[in-house]
Amino acid sequence: MQGLSLKHTGRRAVVALACLFFCFSSPQNSRAWGRNGHRLVVNKAIETLPERLPQGFREFFKPKLDANGLLPWQIGVYSKKLTEALKDGKWEEAKLDAAILANYVAEAHDPFNTTDNFDGRLSGQPGVNERFGTALIDRYSSFFPMRPNDAIFINDPTDRAFEACLSSHSWLENILLADRHARHGENSFNDEYYDRFYNQAAAILIRQLSDAATDVGSFWFTAWKNAGSPQLPH
Repeated sequence: MQGLSLKHTGRRAVVALACLFFCFSSPQNSRAWGRNGHRLVVNKAIETLPERLPQGFREFFKPKLDANGLLPWQIGVYSKKLTEALKDGKWEEAKLDAAILANYVAEAHDPFNTTDNFDGRLSGQPGVNERFGTALIDRYSSFFPMRPNDAIFINDPTDRAFEACLSSHSWLENILLADRHARHGENSFNDEYYDRFYNQAAAILIRQLSDAATDVGSFWFTAWKNAGSPQLPH
């Protein structure tokens, strides 16, 4: 058991370092899922929230996402910031914190944010992150059967963030393999390539987006509960 624990701790440290590297080395206007991906996650996150909530809860947490996007870390920090803003009745600050938190949580579910091969160049597949996290969504999102789970209370937001990154990282090699298979015999990233890539990677993509929506809703719900379940303004 100790060996397994140490192995898990080691993997967690490696993924954490990769996430931190990505966060500090990438341009501020980077958004791995793309605009449509973030919109899907946030809209579905609203649907995960419990039905029996105070009037205006859902409307309050539907954020105006920052046009530049935000990189995926400090989930624990912004969970606390959102909780404190809600507790103190600082509603505009809370809306901003909720939007930032949503972006960080969504990005934690993108496998390419958990590796130094974040753009595919190290494996000889430049741009695979954009093809997976943006192009597939733009092309096929109308067919996505996204079914996020209901939002739940999160006991430790930072631990949950690590779990999300570890889970995301576990899918990376499958995505890279799907891209290589889809490119076989193709000289360009044409419709045939994208159809093949979607057929092989869609299940992972839909799972990650659905899990991201579940977690966004859960982090919002947790912050509100930890703040004492305050009545929100309409």
